Amino acid sequence: MHADPGRTWHLDDLARSATMSRTAFAARFTSVAGVPPLTDLQHWRIRLAQQALRESDTSVAALAASLGYTSESAFSTAFKRARRPGPTRLPGSVARRANLIRGVGR
Repeated sequence: MHADPGRTWHLDDLARSATMSRTAFAARFTSVAGVPPLTDLQHWRIRLAQQALRESDTSVAALAASLGYTSESAFSTAFKRARRPGPTRLPGSVARRANLIRGVGR
């Protein structure tokens, strides 16, 4: 999951690849990682997003798509749920600077 965070992952597929039932896979993953598999994926995506927003000029929409979110809105909602403020308000983010520039002269 960490190698391909933009992929649409399903618990069934993960369990099948480990030749385990969904329940057994989720329980084992949680016991090792401390969180369920898809929660781990969401946390990983948010960490990648935070890094990209700080270090690159990737737009929020492009970042959302690259991380497997169906829309910029879905990404922003997940980001806000995991970490306040939203992605365009992250201190030092290119998206924040772009919003500030757009607001100049209003």
